[in-house]
Amino acid sequence: MDVIKLLDYLADIVETSSKVPMTGKVMIDKKEVLDVIDKITTHLPGEFKKAKWVYEEKERILSEAVREAETLKKENMELLKRQIENHDITRDAKMRAEEIVSSAQRDAKVMRLGARDYAHEVLCQLERELTENSDKMLNNLQVEMGNYYKAITSDINTTTEIIRENIKELKNMNK
Repeated sequence: MDVIKLLDYLADIVETSSKVPMTGKVMIDKKEVLDVIDKITTHLPGEFKKAKWVYEEKERILSEAVREAETLKKENMELLKRQIENHDITRDAKMRAEEIVSSAQRDAKVMRLGARDYAHEVLCQLERELTENSDKMLNNLQVEMGNYYKAITSDINTTTEIIRENIKELKNMNK
């Protein structure tokens, strides 16, 4: 017999039993009630085992479903990833990215070469200017040294001439 039916039967016994006036109590057949309680006690362990088994099965089925869902999710993500990688838009984007990188590398090379040429041109111009200015300075220095030499020579000659005249005058005075 089912435990629920036994409990309903026990409730019926209490409801249909003779009532004790003014107390709200009932008189029941002790043997009959104890017999029903004994049957309930006998059936309960089996019912508990069934309930435990159902609960464990539910947990096992749920965890298995969660694992299966995770596996399906991973498989779907991998499939989606492969589809995205193989999609024309993705391939076009990768090709365009490679073209952009290649173009940037070419532009960078052109800029480096241009900068190198510009630096070479500036350094050559600087070298020409240094050579020109150096030559001008040497020429100016030679001209100034020549003029200085002539001035000193002239001063020495003039001073020598004066000294000679002074010597002549001294000689003439002594005579």
